Amino acid sequence: MGLKGGILVVDDDASICGLVEAALTTRDFSVRTFPSADGVLEAATERTTDAVLVDVRLDGDDGLDLCARIVDTSDVPVVVMTGNGDLGTAIRAMRAGAYDFVTKPVDFELLELVLVRAVRHRRLALEVEHLRTSGGYREGTEMPLGTSPVMRRVLDLIARVAPTDASTLIVGESGTGKELVARALHRASPRHDGPFVAVSCAAIPETLLESELFGHARGAFTDAREARAGMCQQGDGGVLFLDEIGELPLKLQPKLLRALQERTVRPLGGSDEVPFDARVVAATNVDLTRAVADGRFRHDLFFRLAVIQIDVPPLRDRAGDVLALAQTFLRRHARKGGKVVDGFTAAAAQRLLGHRWPGNVRELQNCIEHAVVVAEGRRLGVRDLPASVRAGHPRSQPTAAAGESLVTLADVERTHVLRVLDAVGRNHQEAARVLGIDRKTLYRKLRRYAAGR
Repeated sequence: MGLKGGILVVDDDASICGLVEAALTTRDFSVRTFPSADGVLEAATERTTDAVLVDVRLDGDDGLDLCARIVDTSDVPVVVMTGNGDLGTAIRAMRAGAYDFVTKPVDFELLELVLVRAVRHRRLALEVEHLRTSGGYREGTEMPLGTSPVMRRVLDLIARVAPTDASTLIVGESGTGKELVARALHRASPRHDGPFVAVSCAAIPETLLESELFGHARGAFTDAREARAGMCQQGDGGVLFLDEIGELPLKLQPKLLRALQERTVRPLGGSDEVPFDARVVAATNVDLTRAVADGRFRHDLFFRLAVIQIDVPPLRDRAGDVLALAQTFLRRHARKGGKVVDGFTAAAAQRLLGHRWPGNVRELQNCIEHAVVVAEGRRLGVRDLPASVRAGHPRSQPTAAAGESLVTLADVERTHVLRVLDAVGRNHQEAARVLGIDRKTLYRKLRRYAAGR
């Protein structure tokens, strides 16, 4: 069993420290004790610290003052130990920013529950911060989500609904990253230690889908040599992700609706109801409201699934993500292919920005993988891009007509640098990274543009 979390215990009574440390260690916490406030603030900022347990009265210091200082300098939750029945102190502790309080003599069963909740709160806060600062991307996932303003609104919504168990419907075109949104919900939720079970309602033949979802009893059909739990049960304690829910056969929709309402399933060929506890997240690239109007999807199932709806915008509506995502994919595929490729030419970047990306982020990823494979230089040029992208022209840079003057290379560079800067929200460090130059060079160029040179 893994550790439940790292706890700092602050108490000037050595016997109390030893007692609490022993009790928490046997309950699978990692514990460090402190006889005073000295060193606690620094330790609270360490990544291994998930919560602080502090006595309200410390020799030469005030536990509530220490609590307030920890809260002001970190997002680590603080649990305060108070005297039994000292309600006034408990209220002051909460005003000082304490996450919770426990009374002495300490009930260690209750303390364990309080600390488990505090640790979950801490890890959720870290996950939410990760989502907001990295665009929902972690190494090893299929694709990042993006950090444009419109995607940050999506990430903010994920952060707000992740702690709940509300059924969630993710809507967006193919390739926008709907499964990544579902996985981000899972990682940021209290169910993050549970399984993430994904099933495509379009990829599994209709004759097998009922058995895959709800399981089957032994002998339910010819090849059912033993009973098998369905994906609803496999997702117990975690998330059940129903991809392409709009393709769910009409005859299976009442059974799924009942499973969601009752939180039980009846395996194919079985006679007993089996309970399951999974948060249900569904995704679709079709208009379910139209499907409901056409009689292809049950309206009651739609409303059951769409308690929360998250709309993932297409890549063409978030141009600010294109170059940042392209740079992420470039690094990944260059590293995987062992190639020294670290940026784009201005012309190639213009093509990327001008393309409509009907296949969304998945198409962009495939485009960059192709370009890295065929590239011969350190920077990807237009000739390295797939033909469908290479043939396009940037929407804001139409080809010069006969009799019109052509722009200079310096003008192309200026337009490209300023476009990248706008695309990354005026973040100079990110713009320099995307452009493949250092920040000093970027600042020098911007000063030159401002001077009109």
